[in-house]
Amino acid sequence: MVPAANFLAGGRGRGFKTAMKVLDRGRIHMSALASGMCHRLLQESVQYAVERKQFGQAIGAFQLVQGMIADSKVDAYAAWLMTQDAARGFDAGEKVAINASACKYFTTEAVGRVADRAVQIHGGAGYMAEYKVERFYRDVRLLRIYEGTSQIQQTIIAKSLLREAGLKV
Repeated sequence: MVPAANFLAGGRGRGFKTAMKVLDRGRIHMSALASGMCHRLLQESVQYAVERKQFGQAIGAFQLVQGMIADSKVDAYAAWLMTQDAARGFDAGEKVAINASACKYFTTEAVGRVADRAVQIHGGAGYMAEYKVERFYRDVRLLRIYEGTSQIQQTIIAKSLLREAGLKV
């Protein structure tokens, strides 16, 4: 038995709620990391597409490369907005568990897609340390694991919404 004076998190019965808030903050943190990585990978991709010449022109002139850059911008922009929204709610003291999970899930999956496109845009150079995207490509995989895997986030989101609708899950 733990003496009442030694309770953490505001007293008996509040530990789980406190732990969940810590997880929410951690998930938003992972989202911020993923959002920043999206932005950096996009910068690296655009710069490379401007500098790298193929068939007498910059590879950024090719529509398929432009499509990958555009898709990466969309992922980066959505990730940033979701992160800002979830962080704003957390800072305001709102219940953000579903949004924090949705944000973490989307942003870490998005940075995986952006990293994959960055390697594709860089071609064989995408595997060379000189161009930096190879390190991001390896590192972003871990973001889908920290603070709960993507599959855990899916479960949290779905179960929360189903409970709100009255289903016992």
